[in-house]
Amino acid sequence: MGAVTTAVIAIAGVVLGWITIEIACKPCLDKGREAIDRNLNPDYDPDDDLPSSAIRAHLNPNTSDPDPVPVPPPAASAVKSV
Repeated sequence: MGAVTTAVIAIAGVVLGWITIEIACKPCLDKGREAIDRNLNPDYDPDDDLPSSAIRAHLNPNTSDPDPVPVPPPAASAVKSV
């Protein structure tokens, strides 16, 4: 009877540990499972995720300053030979 009790306690511990990990890491696990589902789906096209406006979007959309301050060129450094 002691072996059965030990086995039941061990199985209950594993189940509770699994539930704890599922609850604690839910956002990360959901993203991973979605990525796996997308990779295993033969009809999935990554280009469908992007809106059509994102293809021709500017690299720097925050161009609110019409006259930016010019940056001076870097100064030339002297090379010292020994």
